[in-house]
Amino acid sequence: MDMLKQFRKAARFGVIPVMLIPVALGALGAFVWNGAFNVWLFLLTLVGAASAHLFSNMINDLWDYKSGTDTAAKETVDAVSTNSGFLTNGIWSVRKFAAITWGLFGVAAVCGIVLAVCSGIWAFVFGALGGLIAYFYVAPPLKFGYRGKGYSEIAILLSFGVLPVMGSYYVQTSHLDLRALLLSLPIGLLTTLVLFNHHFLHWQADRQAGKRTLVVVWGERRALAFSRFLLLLAAVSLVVSVIAGALPVYGLLALPAMLPLVQVYGKLKPSNASRAYLPLMGASLKSTKLSGLVMIVCLFIQGLI
Repeated sequence: MDMLKQFRKAARFGVIPVMLIPVALGALGAFVWNGAFNVWLFLLTLVGAASAHLFSNMINDLWDYKSGTDTAAKETVDAVSTNSGFLTNGIWSVRKFAAITWGLFGVAAVCGIVLAVCSGIWAFVFGALGGLIAYFYVAPPLKFGYRGKGYSEIAILLSFGVLPVMGSYYVQTSHLDLRALLLSLPIGLLTTLVLFNHHFLHWQADRQAGKRTLVVVWGERRALAFSRFLLLLAAVSLVVSVIAGALPVYGLLALPAMLPLVQVYGKLKPSNASRAYLPLMGASLKSTKLSGLVMIVCLFIQGLI
């Protein structure tokens, strides 16, 4: 396996659309509502956001490995491990993994500084907040993901919804708009759902390692009910975005893209083996990406009309 392929696997490059979609939505919002779009600022925002997301993936693996959570997931019979495996399987040393992780952080920081110079200090503030949330999601002393009080879900909603959408919009316009906040909620809630649902795959191992996700604290039945509630919130927020003018009326076409999740929910029991949640994870990613792409296309068409 060459270095590029190793990097893509270690950083879990395949889930990068969940960060690039909200960045594109924010920039398109600026184009539709203000007629503002600078392609170079947009590309720089994409690079910075992508680097920050990959840093988030890798720092998560690094701290989960150090805390023993990933090792517990590997050793628990019914758990489905969701880390890259580069540390638990000894493919990379901790030193090499950490060096690349912090290299990604450096790229994101440089992009944030350049964008702040070009567009205003809030561009850096949005990026810095996202970086802090990504780091302290699993890193001490805060450990959002270990507390089981909903902090981690709020952190994900901010990091993969509110901050990238509003930040990308601000980069293009140098001001803020309530419509950008509304636009961030459907995609942010769907991405939060992806991260929430992945905890079902290894919640027993998390419990053994002391990682108190909401699935661990609540148990499967209540956590599944909350998972369905998050999907409902995403659908309602999409409708509100259309009513408020953040999306054109045909933005409602993003609603059918959420149906794969509804179908999977109907097949789940109150208690399930960990592998039974793999279709739920697949449907979560599919619905998030498809809904986001529909929203992007709708905004793009609106901008051309």
